[in-house]
Amino acid sequence: QVQLVESGGGLVQAGGSLRLSCAASGRTQVMGWFRQAPGKEREFVAAISRNGLITYYADFVKGRFIFSRDNAKNTVSLQMNSLKPEDTAVYYCTAGSRPWSAARIALPNEYDSWGQGTQVTVSS
Repeated sequence: QVQLVESGGGLVQAGGSLRLSCAASGRTQVMGWFRQAPGKEREFVAAISRNGLITYYADFVKGRFIFSRDNAKNTVSLQMNSLKPEDTAVYYCTAGSRPWSAARIALPNEYDSWGQGTQVTVSS
């Protein structure tokens, strides 16, 4: 397991943008973002392969969010554009130790390490 530290959350108006970052304490394979809104279950947002060439997004963020990584710095970033009030949630950075699997990538138990989360609030 690695330690993950998120940053970049905050308050933004609808239609605005935020960039979340996550720093890992060591090498990682797949990485992902999940989110959890008040009163709702944690849900998958996006994932990226080790080499950054494969990304996968939940339908509700496709075309708005961009997931990237810098392996030299052990960091990943989630650029969030055209934010909506329904994007309000705590966002969690995750890291998995297994290679990419399309069948498992959106499942929480695919990931071994989780960050503490960062709050994103989108006002209407």
